[in-house]
Amino acid sequence: MKTFKIFVFAFSVFLTVSSCLSDDIPSECQNRLNHLSDLKIEILDLMDTSVCGEEYECRYIGVGSKPCGGPWEFLFYTTSIDTLELQSLVAAYNALEADYNENCDAVSNCSTPVPPVDFTCENNQCIPIY
Repeated sequence: MKTFKIFVFAFSVFLTVSSCLSDDIPSECQNRLNHLSDLKIEILDLMDTSVCGEEYECRYIGVGSKPCGGPWEFLFYTTSIDTLELQSLVAAYNALEADYNENCDAVSNCSTPVPPVDFTCENNQCIPIY
């Protein structure tokens, strides 16, 4: 899970940074990126404590805010964690990224990530089925 968390974090930072139109990111935009990065780590740390099994339900949540609408990705977790805290953190992250997009001239492709239709549980992790 740690390797996946690092990959997701690095990929989201790459997408966010590469979405700026200019090579020089204004300091206010850089501060917003730093805050987004910190919040994403907090989200991933909480999700990293999630375990699956018969007593917990696998779920997904849309994370990020693309400039043309919709989330960047879906992340998977179970009801073994504080789902209200997770939803609150993700809502804050999505709102902050939407603000970044609007004020820092972010762009993106307008593709839409595909949500899973079901899950399987392997090695205490929810594996999405598409």
